[in-house]
Amino acid sequence: MKRCVAYIDGGSRGNPGTAGYGVDMQDENGAPVASLSENLGIRTNNFAEYSALIGALRYALANGYDGMRAYADSELMVRQINGVYKVKSPDLQPLFREAKALISKLKSFSIHHVPREQNREADRLANLAMDKGQTKELVREVSPRALRILAVYRAGSFHPLEPAAFPENARFHLTIAPAVDE
Repeated sequence: MKRCVAYIDGGSRGNPGTAGYGVDMQDENGAPVASLSENLGIRTNNFAEYSALIGALRYALANGYDGMRAYADSELMVRQINGVYKVKSPDLQPLFREAKALISKLKSFSIHHVPREQNREADRLANLAMDKGQTKELVREVSPRALRILAVYRAGSFHPLEPAAFPENARFHLTIAPAVDE
């Protein structure tokens, strides 16, 4: 089974106000897969939270994932999706139904509430969408191919022997092995 992890967040400045969502998609080992971000116009915070979940589900299904574990700092949405609370808002009912329909296409799904501090990247992406007023989904794919970079370990850090251009705060999974002279 191909599974992913989605950290999701939505926000609205003014509630209702300028709204956006962010999704930090990872593989099941925690390696980054994609960043999703979309400006939603003038919407409520709860609308943005559901939009983030739907964006994550659509991405997962479109990219061949059949299982997803989601984390959100919206306790209301998590409890509604898990069936603890009913969805009373007429504005959220269509989003709830869409999310449940997408969830039903997965072999496994779970959603969990996390504190805001554990959802920083999704929050950053949601704020980016609200700040920039983007009108379409921004998807940054993270290359799944491995890179081999020769480096020297010195003074507690690895130093590449060749120039390497990586975005600031990029995350990596490292496999360390001694270099073999050819």
